[in-house]
Amino acid sequence: HPRVITLGLERIEQLLKQLGSPEKKLPPLVHVAGTNGKGSLVAYLRAMAEAAGYRVHVYTSPHLVRFNERIRIAGRLIDDHELDEMLTECEEANGDTPISFFDITTALAFLAFSRVPAELGIIEVGMGGRYDSTNVIEPALSAITPIGYDHTGFLGNKLEGIAGEKAGIIKRAVPAVIGRQRDVSAGVIEAEAAKLAAPLFRMGREWQMTPSATGFRYESDLLGLDLPAPALAGMHQLDNAATAVACIERLRAARFAIDDKAIRSGLKSVEWPARLQRLTRGPLVEALPPGCELWLDGGHNEDCGLALGHMASDWAKEPAALPLYLVFAMQTTKDASGFLRPLARHAVAARAVPFPEG
Repeated sequence: HPRVITLGLERIEQLLKQLGSPEKKLPPLVHVAGTNGKGSLVAYLRAMAEAAGYRVHVYTSPHLVRFNERIRIAGRLIDDHELDEMLTECEEANGDTPISFFDITTALAFLAFSRVPAELGIIEVGMGGRYDSTNVIEPALSAITPIGYDHTGFLGNKLEGIAGEKAGIIKRAVPAVIGRQRDVSAGVIEAEAAKLAAPLFRMGREWQMTPSATGFRYESDLLGLDLPAPALAGMHQLDNAATAVACIERLRAARFAIDDKAIRSGLKSVEWPARLQRLTRGPLVEALPPGCELWLDGGHNEDCGLALGHMASDWAKEPAALPLYLVFAMQTTKDASGFLRPLARHAVAARAVPFPEG
């Protein structure tokens, strides 16, 4: 398979056809694009839907430790035996045709989902949207989280162009929930939705999120809820959680019975590793001096740095504030200075560590 990433749908469409079009045999789908917060939004939606008793297929990327994390089949991670069998099936169907890692991974996920009953599927875009391998589906709902600068080598370095690629997941007459956006991105999304007669449900327009002392308030024309703070740390998670509630409101309109109790339960039980996660065990934690804390985050662009900078500012205001040391690694294609700039004034020191790029 080629190591160079080329955007386009021809390869995966051909492979899916050879596999019997599994993408057409899936439950109602939520398709999630954006720059930051996609994975968190997926985690909230899954937690809320599962709290309501639904079986949910989930496709995310990248994985942290094991490839299996990318494909969750009706509440469980795909096992090694299934991976082995279905990857072989995809390879044999593909033959000698060049295909990318993400193309064949996506085909494998759709094949796995098509063989196990579920009531809902949540599919996260890998990169971009319009020409992303996942954009062969016909979702019941689209969702776009905040758009910023990332993958500029593929999507371009102008926000209008990046937003145009992300907005490419919007489908004709399919509702789209839109998280907090810069004005430029919002305009691009609105223009794309207008061309496709897709109803938009936008933060700050059709629905609102207001922080509160105990969490946040979600409000739309038809729904008003006072909700607890989510289990995921950081003020930016209030936006992600509220966007999930907006998606649930739209799913309710599509006859999904996800009540207020399930929403609250999902907010409290949600898990999404390496998103401002405090580590409490392991050799690194054991090596820390007494009283210190170790936090892990996978952020790698300027908007992520801003979100972490807000958290660092809050930590610095605590009566017994600890000094902040940064240990980070980042690919050379990422904006290291943009990420670190919002954190720099809060840190005592920073150290970069190398990692193999494979």
